[in-house]
Amino acid sequence: MSNGSPGRSSSASRGEARKILVVVALVQFVIGGWFSWSASRAAPRELPVVVAAGVPDVAGALRAAAPGAYRVEEVPDAAAAEAALRDRKAYGAFVPGAREGGPELRLAPAASPAAADALARQARELPGVRVSRVVDAVPADPDDPHGAGAAMGFLPLLITAVIAGLLLVLKVRDTGARLLGVLGFAVLSGLLSSLMLTQVSGVLPGGWMVTAGVVALLELAMVAVITGLGSLVGPPGVAVGAVLMFVVGNPLSGMGSAPEMLPGVLGTVGQYLPPGAGATLLRSVGAFGGAGALGPVVVLVGWAVVGLGLLAVAARRGAGRGRGAGRVAAARGVSPTPPLPAASDVRLRRVAGASPRAPFSALRAVSSIAGRADFSPSGGTSQR
Repeated sequence: MSNGSPGRSSSASRGEARKILVVVALVQFVIGGWFSWSASRAAPRELPVVVAAGVPDVAGALRAAAPGAYRVEEVPDAAAAEAALRDRKAYGAFVPGAREGGPELRLAPAASPAAADALARQARELPGVRVSRVVDAVPADPDDPHGAGAAMGFLPLLITAVIAGLLLVLKVRDTGARLLGVLGFAVLSGLLSSLMLTQVSGVLPGGWMVTAGVVALLELAMVAVITGLGSLVGPPGVAVGAVLMFVVGNPLSGMGSAPEMLPGVLGTVGQYLPPGAGATLLRSVGAFGGAGALGPVVVLVGWAVVGLGLLAVAARRGAGRGRGAGRVAAARGVSPTPPLPAASDVRLRRVAGASPRAPFSALRAVSSIAGRADFSPSGGTSQR
C-alpha cells in the first residue's frame, strides 16, 4: 500500500526526471566536446620519418617547413629506409629517386593512412625539394584505403566490452560465473569480430585466427577490468571502468589517425590503455608481420592480469562474507537455510486432501509460497 499521495509521487517522479535529463545532457556535452576536440586537433607531432643518404636538403627542409611536426632520422641507404618502414619505426622514407629530378617518397599507409596523407602533402610543399614520385611501400588494405572502415569497426569492440562488463555485474551474482563470462565473451568476440573485419567487410588485412587472438586479448583486458571493478564496488566501479576504457581510451587510441598525431602527450598515454594498445597491435599483425607488437601485447596482458586480479579479490571477499555470515548464524543457533514455516506445511497438507481439484490447488499454494520467499545467493530461503 502506498504511503504517499498521488500528487506527491508525481512530483517526486518529475524531480527524478529532471535530474536524469540534466546529468545525461552534461555527460553528452563533456563526451562530445572531448571526442571532437581530440579528433580535430590531429596533426603530425614528432612523426618518425627517415631520409636515406644521398638525398640532399630534405631533412633540413622538413624541419624548417614544419618545426616539431617530424622527427627526422638519417639512415645509410634505401634498404635501411625500407626496413624502417616495415619494422614500424617510420611512417615515411625519402630515398634517392630512380629518375633524375628529385627523391622518392615511400610511405606506409598500413600504419596510418592519415599520417601517410599528411606526409605526402607536406612533401609536395617542401621549398627547394621536388619529389619525383610517391610510392606506397606498405599499402593500406585495398578494401579500406583511408582507414575509415577499420576505425568504425574498432569502435563496437569498445562499446560491447562496456556493455558486457555492465551486464555481467548486474545480472550475474556469482563471481566464478562472472569469470567464465569474461573469458567466454573474449573468445567469442574474438572469433566473430575477426570473421567480420577480416573476411566479411575485409577492412583489416590480417588473418582470421591471428586477428581473433588480438581482439580476444583486447576484450579480455577491457571486460576483466570493468567486471572486476564492478564486482568490488558495484555499478560505480563499472562507471569508472567505462570512462577509462571508452571515454578516455577511444579518442586516445590513435585508430583514426596515429598516436604521434594526437595533442601533447595524449598519444603516448593512449598507448598504455587497452584501446590504444589494441589498435596498434591490430595494425602490427595485419600488415607488418608482427613488427612492433611486443609493447602492445605487454600492455594488454598487464591490464588483463589486473582485471582478473580484481575478480579474484572480489571472489575472496565474497567467500569471507559468506563464512562470516555462517559463523554468526551458528553462534545464534539459527540455521543458514531455514526450512519452510510450519504454516506453509499446514496449508499444503490441507489443500492436498481437500477435493478432487487438490493437485491444482496445491500448485497454486506452492506458487504463492514461492512468491513470498526471498532466495538468497547462498541458496537458502527466508519468508518475506
